[in-house]
Amino acid sequence: MDSVGVAADAGPGSAWRSKCPWGAPNTTSISCSFADVMSEQLAKELQLEEENAAFPEVVAVAEGPFITGENTDTSSDLMLAQMLQMEFDREYDAQLRREEKKINGDSKVSISFENYRKVHPYDSDSSEDEVDWQDTRHDPYRADKPTTTPRRGFIGKGKDITTKHDEVVCGRKNTARMENFAPEFQVGDGIGMDLKLSNQVFNALKQHAYSEERRSARLHEKKEHSTAEKAVDPKTRLLMYKMINSGMLETITGCISTGKESVVFHAYGGENATEDKVIPPECAIKVFKTTLNEFKNRDKYIKDDYRFKDRFGRLNPRKIIRMWAEKEMHNLTRMQNAGIPCPKVVLLKKHVLVMSFIGQDQVPAPKLKDVTLSSEDMKKAYHQILNMMQQLYKECNLVHADLSEYNMLWHDGKVWLIDVSQSVEPTHPHGLEFLFRDCRNVSQFFQKGGVAEALNERELFNAVSGLNITADNEVDFQEEIEALEKRNEDHVQNHRKKLSRFSSSGDPPIFDE
Repeated sequence: MDSVGVAADAGPGSAWRSKCPWGAPNTTSISCSFADVMSEQLAKELQLEEENAAFPEVVAVAEGPFITGENTDTSSDLMLAQMLQMEFDREYDAQLRREEKKINGDSKVSISFENYRKVHPYDSDSSEDEVDWQDTRHDPYRADKPTTTPRRGFIGKGKDITTKHDEVVCGRKNTARMENFAPEFQVGDGIGMDLKLSNQVFNALKQHAYSEERRSARLHEKKEHSTAEKAVDPKTRLLMYKMINSGMLETITGCISTGKESVVFHAYGGENATEDKVIPPECAIKVFKTTLNEFKNRDKYIKDDYRFKDRFGRLNPRKIIRMWAEKEMHNLTRMQNAGIPCPKVVLLKKHVLVMSFIGQDQVPAPKLKDVTLSSEDMKKAYHQILNMMQQLYKECNLVHADLSEYNMLWHDGKVWLIDVSQSVEPTHPHGLEFLFRDCRNVSQFFQKGGVAEALNERELFNAVSGLNITADNEVDFQEEIEALEKRNEDHVQNHRKKLSRFSSSGDPPIFDE
């Protein structure tokens, strides 16, 4: 074989070996000096060439921003794999966050999946939970909640540890808790301020907030179930509506008077009249207040009254108020039967008493203290009152117990008596004391009015009661009155019978059999 043939045969083999991946690489030795080999610049260039040759795409991604758009080269399998891996890691991390939130809930002890999350250098820097935008939007009118300790109860490590009992942490937490107070309790506006409330101050505010909440609840209940100034509760309003619907009243015009224990309304009478009950054209509706504080000092007028004494102890306070209205109805009936000028009873429903109206055209008759009378009218009024007090004591067997110029009206040229709910019988344990007080009020009013014939309180007391108590001064006079009341009370305790009336002479008193 000649040299030419050998050369021809060797040509294809050498080409195949140069393309074969298992073939030996063609290494060309580059001659360089020893100084070039020891150069650091040359070493950095060689290292950079090797990195670019080994990882060309990765370096490009790391150097520039990761953009998944049109300028991304998706022809590289490595690039596609990285993009898919990043999307998978994001979904995986989101799933971990949802599971972590579901497991922890509102528990004070929480677990974390932080060690299992995938972190990428090209991922977003935000570590917030991926929730809806409604939960993450910023409200400029809402105060930022102060930073408190995590649920595990402490933050920091070693010497820098801070527990939940730290003064600053507790102060901020107390400030945040004030948001739980009732809306009616004003706590102020602390937006933008790092407020810190001590435990003592916070506990005082909390107790005050609770007390205010209970007080507002009581006031609400009081408004719903009580008759207030110039107003009625729903139950009383319903009673009035029923009176109008039944035809007894035509309409209620409004409030004409208010007192300590009642509110008086004006109304026009209806056409639903019967043979035994005539409804006047104008009526006065007296609504007794159902607030119990108005009757705390007035139970002595009813609990010692022999007509209601047996029923007083068995009733609750609200039913006692109904008894108060019933008592006024009975007293007015006695006065009406005796011919004493007073309102006529029309109807009684619980604590609502309907009477005839003393006045005309919605204008109530003036009180005796508000009207200006001539000297003749003053004398006439005095003698009329003296006669009514005697009739009330002897014929009706009653003592007004609150008689004054405030409870006497001037209408049609004569005096009318009103407000007899507190009236008691003379044999009441304090009946004579009430009578003496009435006599003092009447005597002082007419003496100041210029009535020369007006008797003093002791003379008026003897003239009304028929008792001949001879005492030189007021103190001895009241002592004899108390002695009579004490003798009557002792007789009731011993014999279970009450005095019918007091004797005008020195004879023993007359008792009921």
